[in-house]
Amino acid sequence: MNTVECIKTRRSIRKYKPDKVDHTLLESIISTASYSPSWKNTQITRYIAIEDTSILNKIVNDFTPEYNANIIQQLPMLIAVTMVTGRCGFERDGSFSTKKEDRWQMFDVGVSCQSFCLAAHEAGLGTVIMGIFDEDGISQLLNIPEEQELVALIGIGYPNIDPIVPKKKSVEDLLTYK
Repeated sequence: MNTVECIKTRRSIRKYKPDKVDHTLLESIISTASYSPSWKNTQITRYIAIEDTSILNKIVNDFTPEYNANIIQQLPMLIAVTMVTGRCGFERDGSFSTKKEDRWQMFDVGVSCQSFCLAAHEAGLGTVIMGIFDEDGISQLLNIPEEQELVALIGIGYPNIDPIVPKKKSVEDLLTYK
């Protein structure tokens, strides 16, 4: 699959088969995502693979709204994406490099998440990025270190649906020349 095809055919998957995700395959996907660009090569993105059904059930029952819980309860694996804070968007003396201050770190994690999802798609897996959940509750449940922050949850597994392509904005709507 070439890059353009991968980008154009990747969809957010909300229905999954129960088949397990092979650890070697996941490690390959994360290895690919590690090549994502980041602020001064800080590489702040971290991944926690959750397969334990008791942890998944706790996330479903206690820490996610129904629409995300419905996805998570059918997943063979959930990825908690965290970032190491205080590195991205800063100079060595601790001052901010841009007016965006520490918000640049979310940009870098977003790029890593997209790379992760595209690599998973190329490998035949489906993904969906979720951003609405009880951050504090899940962080405590997973014992996320204090220097890291939970950013997103990514469902990953073998798709049990082939969603249609949603309507996309035209280039004219998206591009301005000056």
